[in-house]
Amino acid sequence: MTRELLLKFLDNRCSHEELKKIIQWIGKGALSEKSKNYAYNDWKSFIKKEQSESHNERFNQILDKIHHKINIKSSLKSGSSPKERVHLITKWVTRAAAILLIPVLTFLLYILSNPSFISSHFADSVVDSLEIIAPAGSRTVVQLTDGTTVHLNNGSKIKYPGNFNGKNRELTLTGEGYFEVAHDSKHPFIVKTKYLNVKALGTQFNVMTYPDDDIVATTLVEGKVVLEKSDKNGKIKSIGALVPGQHVDYNVKTGTVSGTKGNIEKYTAWKDGLLIFDNSGINEVAERLGHMFNAEIKVSAEIKDYTYTVKFVDESLSQILELITKATPVDYKILPRERLPDGTFSKQIILLGKRQN
Repeated sequence: MTRELLLKFLDNRCSHEELKKIIQWIGKGALSEKSKNYAYNDWKSFIKKEQSESHNERFNQILDKIHHKINIKSSLKSGSSPKERVHLITKWVTRAAAILLIPVLTFLLYILSNPSFISSHFADSVVDSLEIIAPAGSRTVVQLTDGTTVHLNNGSKIKYPGNFNGKNRELTLTGEGYFEVAHDSKHPFIVKTKYLNVKALGTQFNVMTYPDDDIVATTLVEGKVVLEKSDKNGKIKSIGALVPGQHVDYNVKTGTVSGTKGNIEKYTAWKDGLLIFDNSGINEVAERLGHMFNAEIKVSAEIKDYTYTVKFVDESLSQILELITKATPVDYKILPRERLPDGTFSKQIILLGKRQN
């Protein structure tokens, strides 16, 4: 198949034998590597030509040719009807349009038969446009295009691109997420939060960064992660690395870092439907329950020293509160939600106080 023969076909000038070749090519050879390369090269030459000439100049040339064909009506036989003259002009314009569209049609043929061409040549145009949200009271698991698995806790969300491009694989987290990162030594995986970035290659770790909290908590299960922060000049700097089994809290107000090692299950078990407290103060318990069930739990000063060691398995908030009241002399009160001006309702408020005998 040659360009000249294809042009003859579109211009209705093919002989019987040439027409047979065209039909055979369409049926068997149109998607061959040779034809696809021809189509792509033809498209590139078309683009190059377009760039070297003024669009207005080319458009005027086309109009001149159309006007010329219209003017030939004066040379038609006097017996020709207006219908015949319109047919002649329409036929010419159709052929001209077909020839002009050859590069476009052949390029479409090329890309439709090469899906990888689209991803490799146009991937850079993809922007962060995907957002996954785990509603309050539920958990969500997301599989990213690089093979990474993300578990989102209640009320959490991530924002990420459809395809990871560039030097890093980056996403933005609000709330809490557990990450099982696919290893790629050439493209670090970065979880961006409002105050801190967590950078890894291939590992498993947990990050908690709720908007109302002063703490960004990171727990490393296996592998290695580095905590990074922007300085006043916008330059990224490392503030420390974690080892497996370590939990680190970064205080966004003071800039201090504190950590513990061992017994990290209580920070990661939520992804399996477990809620574990190990000698945890009631304020910590209230905070975790508030995140999980989208509630504001207020603790009175008279019970602030109570601690709990307990494991909950997919219990509802009301069930957990009932168990707390049975284990310790605590009562709770659920306040009615208020209807807001926009038609939504305020966050659930729960009061925890000492039981009055």
